[in-house]
Amino acid sequence: MHKKLFIPGPVNVSEDVLQKMATPMIGHRTKAASILQKNISEKMMQLMYTKKQIMLSTSSGSGLMEGAVRSCTRKKAAIFSIGAFGDRWYKMAISNNVPADKFSSGWGKPTTPNMVDEVLSTGKYDLITITHNETSTGVMNPIEEISEVIKKYPEVIFCLDTVSSMGGTKIEVDKLGVDICITSTQKCLGLPPGMAICSISEKAIKSAKKVENRGFYFDLLEMYKYIQNKDHQYPSTPSLSHMFALDYKLDKILEEGLENRFKRHLEMAKYVRSWAKEKFELFADEKYASNTLTTVKNIRNISVSDLNNKLAKHGYMISNGYGDLKEKTFRIAHMADTTLDQIKELLSLIDKILNI
Repeated sequence: MHKKLFIPGPVNVSEDVLQKMATPMIGHRTKAASILQKNISEKMMQLMYTKKQIMLSTSSGSGLMEGAVRSCTRKKAAIFSIGAFGDRWYKMAISNNVPADKFSSGWGKPTTPNMVDEVLSTGKYDLITITHNETSTGVMNPIEEISEVIKKYPEVIFCLDTVSSMGGTKIEVDKLGVDICITSTQKCLGLPPGMAICSISEKAIKSAKKVENRGFYFDLLEMYKYIQNKDHQYPSTPSLSHMFALDYKLDKILEEGLENRFKRHLEMAKYVRSWAKEKFELFADEKYASNTLTTVKNIRNISVSDLNNKLAKHGYMISNGYGDLKEKTFRIAHMADTTLDQIKELLSLIDKILNI
């Protein structure tokens, strides 16, 4: 039996989008491929509120995260972590011999503007990475306030991980001054996993030109130059199947209306938070609670694994806590094409199973 997924990705994908993945192949060096990739870029610019160049990568979001820190760090990277995915960005830097320092908040706590100001004021760093939405803890960073601080340091390249938030909450890339904004297909965009997307500024490109060893597959400068010179084509063979589906899905997202989409995600988030506070506890401070996923503190000491096994019999699946938070928390995603009615059904079923 196929399960309805309420996990932090992959998400449920509608049948019509899955069918678009089965579109017959075209040559990836043809005019038709250029048009497809250009169309996607123009629609992604609308979703990301940017006029910057859009780039696509046949990888998970981690590929472009690694590419960003490796391609654009000249001196040293300041990696801010609020959980597992900030930690991962730091590991990427270190693994690539990129000088980096990690600045962690306690699990369930955000990165604060003061933390960022204190670090950047040292003048040691020319690149900063921020996780917008951390799925391990259910924290959404106060990105507007953080961006105002980063603007005080115009020489610093601002990299933002919006893998689990882009398409589920409003992120105005140009207004925020983000140089490299990264997302991927399998979360709020409502597509299968396998493609990452980023916007990149001229400032980031100029920085990459000063970095000697940028790697190969995720060399953002090489990717950028290829797009510019080859009419929206890429150095390596891309996943055309994902592109057919993404082009189609972006039409659906724009048809729904961006503000309507963000409002739907917020309504679901508020409903899950209200339920969590009544029946359990929120893991994150509600002021910084994610609009796309809620991490619930397991104060009842239920067996999350048992709950998931029972939910599976009804065709549902939620997510246990991440890493050390396993069984101490559980996570309910409310992203992509999920509706408030589906969330209500899920929570009603959990209430019934747990008799709460």
